[in-house]
Amino acid sequence: MLVDPFTGRLPEPADRAAPPEQRDSWFACSDPSGVGPRLYFQRVPEGKAAKNRVHLDVRVGTGLVGEARLAALEAECARLVPLGAVHVRTLYDGNDACIPMLDIEGNEFCID
Repeated sequence: MLVDPFTGRLPEPADRAAPPEQRDSWFACSDPSGVGPRLYFQRVPEGKAAKNRVHLDVRVGTGLVGEARLAALEAECARLVPLGAVHVRTLYDGNDACIPMLDIEGNEFCID
């Protein structure tokens, strides 16, 4: 899904035009067909005392806002919980939404 089927490699970072201090601070991988989720990797300044140092934001509500976005995120959350994910909380400000979750090993990720 993330590997280019033609070259067999991951796509190049999209932040080449960013200022030097921001380069390599994030990376996004998208399904070229636009069907699958986008995976967004971002460096954070604080350290973590537990095992994982990567926090995944899995984009499932691309282009949606408000109640439609919240509904898409809640539907994906409902799909993942029976598979072993833990719903931590729902963040919603009336326009934007994010659902922090834990995988079966306790690693954090967000449905975004």
